[in-house]
Amino acid sequence: MAVTKIRKISSWTLLISSIISVIVLVMFYTGGVVDPAAEMKEPIYTELLLNWTYVLFFATIACTVLMALWQFAGALKHDAKSALMSLLVLVLFVAMLGVTYSMGDATPLTGLNADSQVYNTAGWLKITDMWIYSTYILIALILIVAVLGSVKKILNK
Repeated sequence: MAVTKIRKISSWTLLISSIISVIVLVMFYTGGVVDPAAEMKEPIYTELLLNWTYVLFFATIACTVLMALWQFAGALKHDAKSALMSLLVLVLFVAMLGVTYSMGDATPLTGLNADSQVYNTAGWLKITDMWIYSTYILIALILIVAVLGSVKKILNK
């Protein structure tokens, strides 16, 4: 019963976030530009796209941390070895964020408007790169796990 409820919640969450993402992307690409005569065109809904991306990233990080802690607490009662493994995953995740932050480039961007200059600092630039690199790593890990899981399922038949 609980697994079915969790699947329903995760399916609905994925569906809703995907629909919102598609709407935001359509608005961004079809919304036009602030000043068509400007040398560097600025889409009208750039802020909306960035804010939605930040919401998705922070929600992902928060859910990952909370679920890892929840799994750790539950596993600690029954099996200390699996609890330590879940804690290790959390530590590796935080380490990945630290490594990808240090990999980030702090070189200020040129050609930004005055409103964007507030975020054209070394810290924000490195955080942006951290999210991008972390996304690449997590997508690659998801694909690897999905392929290995499928191969294992096929081999066990």
